[in-house]
Amino acid sequence: MLRLGYKASAEQFGPRKLLDYAIEAEHAGFDSVFVSDHLQPWRHSDGHAPFAFSWLGAAGERTKRVLLGTSVSTPTFRYHPAIVAQAFGTLGVLHPGRFILGVGTGEHLNEGALGIAWPDNKERFARLREAVKLIRTLWSQQSVNFDGEYYKTVNATIYDRPDEPVPIYVGAGGPQVAKYAGRAGDGLICTSGKGEELYRDQLLPSFAQGAAEAGRDAVKLERMIEVKVSFDTDRNRAMEDTKIWAALALPAESKANVNDPREMERLAHEAEDVAHRRWLVSNDPDEHLEQLRPYLELGFTHLVFHHPGEDQSRFISLYAAQILPRLRKQWGGGI
Repeated sequence: MLRLGYKASAEQFGPRKLLDYAIEAEHAGFDSVFVSDHLQPWRHSDGHAPFAFSWLGAAGERTKRVLLGTSVSTPTFRYHPAIVAQAFGTLGVLHPGRFILGVGTGEHLNEGALGIAWPDNKERFARLREAVKLIRTLWSQQSVNFDGEYYKTVNATIYDRPDEPVPIYVGAGGPQVAKYAGRAGDGLICTSGKGEELYRDQLLPSFAQGAAEAGRDAVKLERMIEVKVSFDTDRNRAMEDTKIWAALALPAESKANVNDPREMERLAHEAEDVAHRRWLVSNDPDEHLEQLRPYLELGFTHLVFHHPGEDQSRFISLYAAQILPRLRKQWGGGI
């Protein structure tokens, strides 16, 4: 079944306004709401960074139907994996079957502010694997004595957890982590705008390979992608809206070690003229459906739409009226 979700951009809006948007998205017919989990935003001016776990608790109470999750949390530095297990155990008890834990290896911008020495990709990936193993163990056993390379617990028990464990989706930007997502995750999370060949030739095949090696069927696992869409009846407005997210257009190597939102904002300002390259920009529904078509034909089963503009209510109502029904009609699924 195809799911169509809304990205609650916690870097851009405060917790109350973001909660209102989540409620609007459910009423408009979106199937899910995923929130970013950051300590610091990618821009200082008018930036926000509400605590995702608290916000998800509020969103669970104020909505009735939508799936809710993180895209993504980092259970390896700011949070000990046991705390993540406790948080999502509680959320899963409060609203069984409605929560998803999305995890990733993290960004220096969010972890470095705590004085954490930022390790290389190899260590970050190793920490993620160990963290996921510990979280699953805590959700299935009591009095857990875990003695890993990075994390330890002594007689640890998560006392409040749902009968069915919360699904864990793994965020991947390369084939190695995508393979791990297929082997050990309940789903894959990636982001759009990085070239079709990345998804077609690397991420999705690696995900399927990892699932096969673990004796699993990748077709039965969720393949989620955050699709960055700037859709508006006014094309100039749609183009202008992308500039606030110019940091996405920066080369990975130029932002990898940045740990100050002010510096990230300064770098992003230099990329404003090319910010639109990471977004599907359109003012025409037919054109926009063609922009989305490659992701659907690649086999993604859950599209979560991230819109860059300040007027999220306008986007939610416009997308619900002009895009979601056509996607469901052509590719099926949804409510």
